[in-house]
Amino acid sequence: MFEAVQTLDDVVTRASGEIVGRSRAMASPILIRLPYRQHSGDATTETETETETESDDEAERLTDRVRQMLAGFHDFERVCTRFDPDSALSRINAAPSRWHRVPPVLFDAIRAARQAYRTTEGSFDPRVLEELLALGYDDSLRFGDDTTVEVRRAPRTFRSRGTWNPRLVRAFGAVHLRDDAIDLGGLGKGIAVGRCATELAQDRRDFLIDAGGDCYCAGQSAEGTKWRVGVEDAFGGPDPIAVLEVSDQAVATSSIRLRHWRVGESQVHHLIDPATRRPGGKGLKSVTVVAPDPVWAEVWAKVLFLSGRDRIAEKAHEQRLQALWIDDRGEVGASAALGATMIWRRT
Repeated sequence: MFEAVQTLDDVVTRASGEIVGRSRAMASPILIRLPYRQHSGDATTETETETETESDDEAERLTDRVRQMLAGFHDFERVCTRFDPDSALSRINAAPSRWHRVPPVLFDAIRAARQAYRTTEGSFDPRVLEELLALGYDDSLRFGDDTTVEVRRAPRTFRSRGTWNPRLVRAFGAVHLRDDAIDLGGLGKGIAVGRCATELAQDRRDFLIDAGGDCYCAGQSAEGTKWRVGVEDAFGGPDPIAVLEVSDQAVATSSIRLRHWRVGESQVHHLIDPATRRPGGKGLKSVTVVAPDPVWAEVWAKVLFLSGRDRIAEKAHEQRLQALWIDDRGEVGASAALGATMIWRRT
């Protein structure tokens, strides 16, 4: 359950048949849209009926609900960020060879990371913190084409690393990372979106949650149609390169459009390939995946990205994933499984 702790960054407004909440957490803009016009029946039929719930009391209740959900993202960040030395994640990363009692939200996040590691046979691996820090990615790094980091230590060979099998004891809320610090990264956003969606779904059918590229679209929009999600131009253009139409599904994007920088003469980014322990995804700029669960949409978007331009189509087909990608030549590819979910694509 989220703790409702409002911050000064939270802005909640009411307009056009929905409550809209905006904030910023986890280095991302957070957006929640909560239609208060509930639909029954298929929106494509002429027999659809609508129940208006526009009373001031109802609107105020929903406004408070959105504030509570925004607060949940800040709560998650306080516990699971690696950039605050006092966070629960930072404390266990400081001594990964010991047992730690952790808050339930961090326990669940580590369990999700372990499941992702096992399901992808190690293609998704959260043990990348050492590599990111070696590349200069700490809380002071500001991203962009002109960002250059002077790494003040000689190039190093990372110690060998075996199978990741952290120990988790639910009864005590205890975890043991088995010697390696972790970075939850984008997985953290997927988990936070999923937690928020689970909370809202207890009494709401229609809503959208977006955390900087990771979103969950439930039911219908205020217009009574499926939600439409624009896929951003990985080269920074103002218009989307495709539009997806989704309902009761998550959409996640792994991209290097923002988080890239230079170390000496080398261009690097934050998506580390566990096989090489270097930035991966050769030939790709971004990958978007549509899946029922926001955590798995995030996991597979990263795994597909790391497969690189030459293997991504094969990997998406092998896993039967709804995927869209942009390579470094500006070409857009899509898996057959994406099908009618993509209603428009730039030509």
